[in-house]
Amino acid sequence: MTHENWLIVPLVLLAAAVVAVPLARWARLGSILGYLVAGIVVGPQVLALIHEPGTILHVAELGVVLMLFLVGLELEPKRLWAMRRPIFGWGSVQLLGCAAVLALLAVAVGVPWRLAVVASLGLAMSSTAVAMAVLAERNLGRTSAGESVLSVALLQDIAAIPVLALVPLLAVGGSAAEAEGSAWLAAAKAVAAIVTIVFGGRLLLRPALRWIAHSRTPEIFTAAALLLVLSTAALMQFVGLSMALGAFLAGVLLAESEYRRELETDLEPFKGLLLGLFFIAVGMGLDLAAVAGQPGTVLAVLVALLVGKSLVLVLMARAMKLPVVERPAFVILLAQGGEFGFVVFQLGEANGVLSSAQNSALVAAVAISLAVTPLLLTLAERWTTRRVAANGTRPDEPPPPPAPILIAGSGRYGQVVGRLLHACGLQATVLDHDAEAIESLRKFGFTVHYGDATRLDLLRVAGAETARVIVVAVDDMATSLEIVELVREHFPQAQIVARARNVTHYFKLRELGLTHIERETFDAALRSARSVLELTGMEPHAARKHAMRFRQHNIELLEATLPLQRDQAALVAAAKAGRQQFDQLLAVEREAEAARYAKARAGWSDGADAASGDGRATP
Repeated sequence: MTHENWLIVPLVLLAAAVVAVPLARWARLGSILGYLVAGIVVGPQVLALIHEPGTILHVAELGVVLMLFLVGLELEPKRLWAMRRPIFGWGSVQLLGCAAVLALLAVAVGVPWRLAVVASLGLAMSSTAVAMAVLAERNLGRTSAGESVLSVALLQDIAAIPVLALVPLLAVGGSAAEAEGSAWLAAAKAVAAIVTIVFGGRLLLRPALRWIAHSRTPEIFTAAALLLVLSTAALMQFVGLSMALGAFLAGVLLAESEYRRELETDLEPFKGLLLGLFFIAVGMGLDLAAVAGQPGTVLAVLVALLVGKSLVLVLMARAMKLPVVERPAFVILLAQGGEFGFVVFQLGEANGVLSSAQNSALVAAVAISLAVTPLLLTLAERWTTRRVAANGTRPDEPPPPPAPILIAGSGRYGQVVGRLLHACGLQATVLDHDAEAIESLRKFGFTVHYGDATRLDLLRVAGAETARVIVVAVDDMATSLEIVELVREHFPQAQIVARARNVTHYFKLRELGLTHIERETFDAALRSARSVLELTGMEPHAARKHAMRFRQHNIELLEATLPLQRDQAALVAAAKAGRQQFDQLLAVEREAEAARYAKARAGWSDGADAASGDGRATP
């Protein structure tokens, strides 16, 4: 391959992502569908700009590996141990239940039982990459549905070995004894690899990272983080297990490490790019010729896949007592097919269980299910939003008028705002996608709406068109800015009060024209500083005055540096000058305070002397 040809591939991939993803986000379809469509367009089936999607898919799988590593970093070992029952219990129910339903459907229409079993096992798997990415995109990872999806996905990764071992046993004329021996050997290797990662990670990972961190070379620490993830993934691949499972275990082992945040920061950019590349590669792998050649078969498999798995998952959601508003996300994210199915189908064809045409039809059905998942979830969320809004009142009662105050986000910040307003007799409408928080707020008389506040239709339903004040209290900076832009464009009558996570967020909100902004930890830190000053002997009124002066100066400094934020040198110089000016001001105030204090002490002393000396009465 020449140098010029080598450059064509990344140029095409980056251009496709840059064009397709913003368009998909603009259409409220999600970035994942944008990546998939981009892959279909540039792949060999349409424009044929790239002819080797398989090679790109192998490289892009690193995005899934990094994603699972970062998910593991959010799960301490104790929390993972607490999830053991959902993982092995409900995870097994999903895998075996969906496989059984699909196999029975296939046998009922005359499919040979060996083919039915292999196809159902591959179709029963779900896409960990799509599920985790959608949960992250919609900020649903911490919900009950999000944790349940993660539990099932982990069981599917663990089940890779027995599923792959079973396929050769079903081959016509295959040696059962040989296949059974291979299965036992593979299982032993898998157990040894997991034990090596768990115990080796506890004994070696933290000391190794500590030694590397002492080198004070950030790029080497990043390289070490990548080496760690790739090493665990390679070990798991060697023994036939999921690479993502190995990376997940490594992340869990480091979840309580002091290097957790550094690892997250270093790997996040790689994860985002490679995960997008993975979805593009999946889109490129969609065999449109197979769809056109046997549309009836592909459509039948797709319908059986989505309907059969959904029936099992609906029953599971009820038995697991998931909140009603979260059940559509749980069902849809697990009803899709998965990339592991491609491996099962390929192995089935290699062992003579599947024909080439049958393999193509199954792969096409799974790929289409991946593509329609974000769209189905968007439609389900809109239906759920209307249903929750309708259930808020009795059929014979008119819906309550929208409150003049709208709060986007019911987390720790939004709850404080809402509680104070409620205590003062003011009603507020709350938007959030945390079902449990919504049920709690509804019990205390709040008008609540379930869903994503970045959706224009949901803002209208919640009463943004008549709201006087909209409080943007969400914790994600990108989501916050998106809500502010929507409100300023479509609801100009509303005043916006926003929460800023940090100075960068503050600057971006100010650029959008906001003036009512509060940094979430700033006042709390000032109150702590006031307490420290008082505990060291300063009078309470003096400590309060210093804190308020510092607050005012800090706001003035932020406003002064707002035009300079893109000029790093000027920004640093202005910040230094502002700090020096404030230090000088405090020094002058301290001297004046000390002089006043000394004068007062002197006055008290003279008065005491006069009372005890010249003013004494003589007998």
